[in-house]
Amino acid sequence: MFKNFKQLFSARNKDLRKKILFTLFILFLYKVGTSIRVPGTENITQDLGFLELLNVMGGGSLKNFSIFALGVTPYISASIIVQLLQMDIIPYFSNLAKEGHTGRVKLNKITRYIGIAFAFLQGYVMSFSFLGESSTALEYLRVSLILTAGTCFLLWLGDQITKKGVGNGISLLIMAGILISTPSMMVDAFGSFVVSGTTQEVALGITKFILFILLYVAIIVGVVFIEKSERRIPIQYSNRTTTAYGAKQTYIPLKLNSAGVMPVIFASSLISIPSLIATFVKNDSFSLFVNSYINYNTVTGFILYILFIVLFSYLYTFMATGLKPKELAENLNKQGGYIPGIRPGKETKNYIGNVLSKTTFLGALFLIVIAGFPILAANISSLPTSVTVGGTGLLIVVGVALETYNQIESTLSARSYERSYRR
Repeated sequence: MFKNFKQLFSARNKDLRKKILFTLFILFLYKVGTSIRVPGTENITQDLGFLELLNVMGGGSLKNFSIFALGVTPYISASIIVQLLQMDIIPYFSNLAKEGHTGRVKLNKITRYIGIAFAFLQGYVMSFSFLGESSTALEYLRVSLILTAGTCFLLWLGDQITKKGVGNGISLLIMAGILISTPSMMVDAFGSFVVSGTTQEVALGITKFILFILLYVAIIVGVVFIEKSERRIPIQYSNRTTTAYGAKQTYIPLKLNSAGVMPVIFASSLISIPSLIATFVKNDSFSLFVNSYINYNTVTGFILYILFIVLFSYLYTFMATGLKPKELAENLNKQGGYIPGIRPGKETKNYIGNVLSKTTFLGALFLIVIAGFPILAANISSLPTSVTVGGTGLLIVVGVALETYNQIESTLSARSYERSYRR
């Protein structure tokens, strides 16, 4: 890592440094945008409640009701729907997914259009919730269009990062939003632990805050460990010898958490729909039912949240990540490969499916712990809702950071190899 860090500042990698600086500049623009409130809403405040997670992911833009209040959440929702439609639900979408680059371009355009439509609908609901019933229809429309334009601008910024910077633009914007909220979260945590009083009480509060920081660091280390963990299925080829390839073992790597953070995002989006509807319709009985049984701060809502995470972990792993046991077994057979001790064909497919099912279950348990721990901690402690111990945001930050670092590292390694090869 240190060697690659030194390579980054060499004269040969000037273009890569420019890409990194360009990415940081775009993220700075995003930060500036999160502080610009929607015109005409300067005196409006709102208790976010269950929307606190979206506020954290958006760098506090929702609480400020800024022009980036919606963030890229509508695009994420559209991506979820398009990915689900590719799972042989609608033949048109599944055929596009099989067309390679051309199909992906078309799917990306469709996702953008659906995301913009969702942004307008969510913007209207948000404007109705923040402005109240006293505003006019034109005022709702004006605010909705501003919020939609903010989301469109963020998608454009994300594209610029992907094309001219480093990493995935949309993912980096989400990560930046979470990191922007981290300092204020730590300040809130410090204020919650360290209360004014006697010297003994202050010392005890500081000790609790230090333990909180240590717990946070331990969770980060655990997330990194799980994200890097994988189950390797050994592979041998009938037409190759291990000595011919430097005695290196070939294997199929199956990540312990193949689905990443997507099951948690799916579950959070699905369980928040009734709350959004309750906010819009303003029906007391329906709102009471949602707050009593579907909100994940309740027992039934928390159980439902966990079940959704497990369900989407299996659905996303087996249907959206490309890790299909049948296709893996067929491709392995075509290449003349086999798993030692396992017969090709159906037995290989069943073996891969069994291993993938076990790793997915462990990954789902990991996601449950990471996503559920902040909810339990908030219910059994006096910490404010803005303070989260671990959680989805941390999982997103670690995942995106690792992905971006791996991209930079692979670029530096490839250039180092090219220079060595030319010599």
